[in-house]
Amino acid sequence: MPENAFAQILSEANAFAKTASGLEALQNFIVEIIPEHLPYYNWTGFYMLDPDDPETLVLGPFRGAPTEHVRITVSQGICGAAVAQNDTVVVEDVNSDPRYLACSLEAKSEIVVPIRVNGAVVGEIDIDSHDLAAFSQQDRAFLEECAVIVGGFIERTQAVSSDAK
Repeated sequence: MPENAFAQILSEANAFAKTASGLEALQNFIVEIIPEHLPYYNWTGFYMLDPDDPETLVLGPFRGAPTEHVRITVSQGICGAAVAQNDTVVVEDVNSDPRYLACSLEAKSEIVVPIRVNGAVVGEIDIDSHDLAAFSQQDRAFLEECAVIVGGFIERTQAVSSDAK
């Protein structure tokens, strides 16, 4: 069942990315559509590196319970680890990982996927689930493709804005 949802979400996100008015619109679209089709994705959000402080992630569009973690240094948490390692981080049981920054008592597992622009990490997609070991290799591949869509959108919009100068 999730494979069909993954394909549908990716298709819709790719189509939306072609006409999105900006990055925030694309991110909002993605954080709306993912939990709509994947109910075990209980918190879905974006953190982007602060352009004025590249050692800090700033919370962007998200769906789920509010979080006090609106700014995270790249030396902290699972989110920071994904940036520092420049790789997807999957935690099957957040309570067993000392890096985890508790956002919700219900969160049991987390996956964080870097977003790259021209090979450099610029942000990430962060997903929490209320289920232990919620994220499979298919979830990882799906979210990595979502990150490619967002990174590609940023690359295209940067190219357009630099062409306009």
